Amino acid sequence: MSSAALRVERAVSDETALEARLFATRRLSLDLARPLTPEDQTVQAMDDASPTKWHLAHTTWFFETFALTPFSPRYQLFNERFGFCFNSYYETQGPRHPRPMRGMLTRPSVAEVSAYRAHVDAALRELFSTGAAQEPALAAILELGLHHEQQHQELLLTDILALFAVNPLRPAYREPTEQPTSHDRAPSWVAFEGGIRGVGHEGGGFHWDNEEPRHDVLLHPFRLCARLVTNGEWLEFMRDGGYQQPILWLADGWAQVRREGWRAPLYFEECDGSWRQMSFEGLCELDLRAPVCHVSFYEADAFARWAGKRLPTEFEWEIAALGADTRANDLASRLLRPAPAPAGGGLQQMFGDVWEWTQSAYLPYPGYRAPAGAIGEYNGKFMSNQMVLRGGSCVTPAGHTRASYRNFFYPHQRWQFTGVRLAEQAE
Repeated sequence: MSSAALRVERAVSDETALEARLFATRRLSLDLARPLTPEDQTVQAMDDASPTKWHLAHTTWFFETFALTPFSPRYQLFNERFGFCFNSYYETQGPRHPRPMRGMLTRPSVAEVSAYRAHVDAALRELFSTGAAQEPALAAILELGLHHEQQHQELLLTDILALFAVNPLRPAYREPTEQPTSHDRAPSWVAFEGGIRGVGHEGGGFHWDNEEPRHDVLLHPFRLCARLVTNGEWLEFMRDGGYQQPILWLADGWAQVRREGWRAPLYFEECDGSWRQMSFEGLCELDLRAPVCHVSFYEADAFARWAGKRLPTEFEWEIAALGADTRANDLASRLLRPAPAPAGGGLQQMFGDVWEWTQSAYLPYPGYRAPAGAIGEYNGKFMSNQMVLRGGSCVTPAGHTRASYRNFFYPHQRWQFTGVRLAEQAE
């Protein structure tokens, strides 16, 4: 696999920085798992989620399979059966354990997964010590593996929240922390001109293949709300019968509401006539000024209709984000929850807090070709029946997102930190 096939651009002279970033990322995964018991790390809450132990092992398998096995002739597999257990969806790498059954993998133990990570990390350090990581194809794989592990760090946290939310004890991942300063910021709108604009990744640096090729799109004048939709605004939608009015919903969305009995966002719980929300600090009082999160595309679309607005397209969002404040409430802030919009003007919360649903289907850009080989399974084969989200969340690792980053989920999914920014056509 060549670096060109992976669509990764980086300088070989940056090897030392790559090594430092890679092992800092590897350490962070272990830090995120540290508050958890072995029992916490073994089970999964639902088919979409995975156990913490599995995330730690899968990201290790990724480096073993795509970096060490092809590029390190002396490398010895830690356990040849781990490939079946910890392959995710790479058909070209052979059969694998069914995703809904990952929580049944009581073996290997958490301790053995830790030993597996140490074994692979030692081999990766040897690659750097011998200078082998200067080879462009290997450097590209290592960079890819780093960003892949960052994605799983976010998944690790959201999957733990899903697990704790179904536990009747409502356990906390951590002790309560101080609430951020809250500002009562009324909705305001930021206007953008129409025209033919270039979208997609531009310039050097890491990016996923689904951010290419860069191409032109036609935009009509539009406006974006300067902040995200809040919990307080969502309660107004609920009180106005938003979950009982079929006229607001897409047909598939209304069927989902009826089938699942939705009447509030995921993790909202009504207690003695008021609403609370499950969080990493347990069941907490609902912050009315914080962004609503854990809503599906269907809910986001229905809310926008109720508000007389719409969701932005992914290209409107990208063009707006190019000039927005890049400060983010992401994993580095350690808040681990969406925060109220800060004071000030202009677009806020474009990065971090919650992933923002767009009205755009997840499709290939004109001229897109998936990379050759197993790595080509990473993004391209999912370009059907999913919707694009932009921006990042409060549990996205720092530096992981950018304006051209395209996240994607099925329209009914809501266990991730997903929220809403409204858009409208300009007059």
